[in-house]
Amino acid sequence: MILRRPSLPWPSPAWPTRSGTLAGLLLALLGAWLLGAFSGSLGLSPRLLLGEWPSPLDWQVWWQLRLPRLLLASLVGAMLAGSGAAMQGLFRNPLADPSLLGLASGAGLAVALWIVLLGGTGLYGQFLAGFLGALAVCLLVFRLGAQRPGQEALFTLLLAGLAINTLAGAFGGLLAFVASDEQLRQLSLWGMGSLSHALWPAAIGALLCIPPALLWLLRTARGLDLLQLGELTAHGAGLDARVLKRRVILATALGVGVCVALAGIIGFLGLLVPHCLRLWLGPGHRLLLPASMLGGALLLLVADTLARTLASPAEIPVGLLTSLLGGPYFLWLLMRRRA
Repeated sequence: MILRRPSLPWPSPAWPTRSGTLAGLLLALLGAWLLGAFSGSLGLSPRLLLGEWPSPLDWQVWWQLRLPRLLLASLVGAMLAGSGAAMQGLFRNPLADPSLLGLASGAGLAVALWIVLLGGTGLYGQFLAGFLGALAVCLLVFRLGAQRPGQEALFTLLLAGLAINTLAGAFGGLLAFVASDEQLRQLSLWGMGSLSHALWPAAIGALLCIPPALLWLLRTARGLDLLQLGELTAHGAGLDARVLKRRVILATALGVGVCVALAGIIGFLGLLVPHCLRLWLGPGHRLLLPASMLGGALLLLVADTLARTLASPAEIPVGLLTSLLGGPYFLWLLMRRRA
């Protein structure tokens, strides 16, 4: 009797190698960095790569504006996509993303409270409010679901995230109703997601907070692979599923909370990048997690460069561009599956 291997939704005999895939993504990311560095309303001369000494204006544009923005875009994109891949592995659902926990909604509500009720106008106060809102949601969700056993924990987390998203949307709508025109514009721009305020304080904050969360997620790759076999089988292989859930949830909550606080709500990135790479690379998280982080940094860098150049000297919110990419892709995926 000959047993046939079941067909997979990706080409299993030709899975890309780990080193080749990561090297290709790194080269593409380097190209996106160069494109972003020399593009914008104040374009820099590519002759700087050939050793031409930059003018004082070119140096100031590069150091004060472009470099912190490129760093922030890379870190935020890597965190959103990496946490999306980890959440898809944790929930064993390829359509899961970090917004399931209600982090973005909690951060958005905190920013609305800061702007409307407290009359806050400072940019860094807005960042702090967004981070504290995401952190409060993290602690609430962790308290509700992370300590429960098995599938009950994941089900509780989903319900908690749904309830938080609903309540935060309702209270945010009430605050928008009583806000002034200027406050309403400020809330709308923040909700669209933007890197236009990416200066060195924001970039340094991201450098201090996001890389530890990324490393923490990378250390969960083996546990996420075992979890795909089922919790009983994973427990037999020596995996403590409760500890794994705690690590993934805390790393995702803290990292995504920083991203939302610094860049606003950037939709579809944590869903689009890991979903596409999973279809191409397969389900193994030892390759999928670092590839998703590099792919997320690459996509957000390209989207931010387009946001700065398509309507120059004006700037399109980068969250709108990622949504314009993600929405049609999933409509196409739905039609393809129906066909």
